[in-house]
Amino acid sequence: MLDAVINRTEPETLVDEELLVIREASALMGKSPDQHYVIREILHLLSELLGLNRGRVVLPDPESGVLRIAHAYGLSQTEIKRGQFLPGEGITGRVMQSGQMMIIQDIDSEPVFLFRTVAREQLPHETVSYIALPIEQGGKVLGVLGVHRLRDRPRPLARDLQMLKIAATLIAQVIMLNRYIQERTARLESENRELKWALNKNPSSLGSFGIVGESMPLRRALKQIEQVAQTDATVLLLGESGTGKELFARALHLSSARRDFPFIKVNCGAIPENLFESELFGYEKGAFTGATTSRPGYFEQANNGTLFLDEIGDMPLAMQVKLLRVLQENTIQRVGARRESAINVRIVTATNQDLQQLVSRGKFRLDLFYRINVIPVRLPTLQERPEDVRHLVRYYLNQINQSYQRNVNIAPDALEQLAAYSWPGNVRQLRNVLERLALLSENRLISAAEAAAVIASETVNDSAGYPATEMEDALPGGLRAYQPVQSSDRAGIIQALAMCSGNKSRAAQQLGMTLRQLNYRIQRLGIT
Repeated sequence: MLDAVINRTEPETLVDEELLVIREASALMGKSPDQHYVIREILHLLSELLGLNRGRVVLPDPESGVLRIAHAYGLSQTEIKRGQFLPGEGITGRVMQSGQMMIIQDIDSEPVFLFRTVAREQLPHETVSYIALPIEQGGKVLGVLGVHRLRDRPRPLARDLQMLKIAATLIAQVIMLNRYIQERTARLESENRELKWALNKNPSSLGSFGIVGESMPLRRALKQIEQVAQTDATVLLLGESGTGKELFARALHLSSARRDFPFIKVNCGAIPENLFESELFGYEKGAFTGATTSRPGYFEQANNGTLFLDEIGDMPLAMQVKLLRVLQENTIQRVGARRESAINVRIVTATNQDLQQLVSRGKFRLDLFYRINVIPVRLPTLQERPEDVRHLVRYYLNQINQSYQRNVNIAPDALEQLAAYSWPGNVRQLRNVLERLALLSENRLISAAEAAAVIASETVNDSAGYPATEMEDALPGGLRAYQPVQSSDRAGIIQALAMCSGNKSRAAQQLGMTLRQLNYRIQRLGIT
């Protein structure tokens, strides 16, 4: 009779204990944002109320991937330090790797159990079990919850497993919440630093560089430029055509101690291959036919200042070897000269190509890539900073009015239409469109209808197979306007290149194109 009463009342007491654990754990989560405190107290509740002892939460190290005890109750500091496992090692490693719970009824008879954290002599002499559960969130295993349990105890194992699964779910929520808070805090701190930098920065100096905008992506790029301006580190500007790489290079120069010395820009895609060496390094009188006088190259012209090598991906391989030597030794040798000359030049390079892909295709040297990729700065596209379009429109309209003696403004609804466009050609395309609108507008106020018509024509051009980023190349004077690239163009381009011995500049002249137009067609048609 007494046994029947005990069996009747015991489940009610156990249910009360479980509810108490859940209630207290939930209260802990709402009381403190400290992940270590909350998880340790959850393990404390499991130990004190349910007898699941020596609880530990094992998490992977973010860098090495080694599993380490991050939170524990009932373990000494020495035991916590010993609790390290590789993925797949021991019970903990296997649970982390498989995402499946493991129950060891008797740790003494399980060869996989390592006794790494707690020595056997530190545990009770009776039969000891070990339970390890994956801590999961969204199908991803975050870590492992492990506890010791005396096997010979009145509380059913199934009830303990149910409680441990609830605890693992609560711990997963604590971990994810803590990660969210950390990420959010880091993001806010980063934005605060950028805003402080922007407030402390003299806005007029940015305007003098011609870099206009207030968006965060633009500020990040400008902040990187400012951070490295006072050093001589080589900077690689990465970005689509029309994102303002030359403006950033000039801003870097003007922000540096070299500002009073020359800033020399070289477009590597516009120099014929057979003239590269003499253009960059100069030549002595009589070095070749036509060299009637000596001439300094771009490196010498930029001495003590900055040399901006635009479209570095178009540099021939033979010149890449010589450029690498110059960068390593800070000396140059003119064509026809017998001795080298020391130079002091800060190198800034830029490209809209994927240099790593060029390296894999054997068109760019890996050692040169590493040498120029010291400080890579990615310039945002205009699509990434749409809030800057309005500032750019006002800035460029003011410039255009001054250049052409006009007095044109833009209607608010027209401005909104320009701000809503994606601008695949980036800032350069926007500048060209505004110039067209300002010059062709019959009134002093650019209307929404005029803006819509221009945007419609840009959209047609974008879908026709050529980039609106290069509209400035559709010039008068015999050069043809852009036409959709056709497969039939391949034969003519190949023939022109063959007739000009691979000289793209001459081939472009023969075809009635600019060099940029020809390079684009070569890329689109896959001509090698």
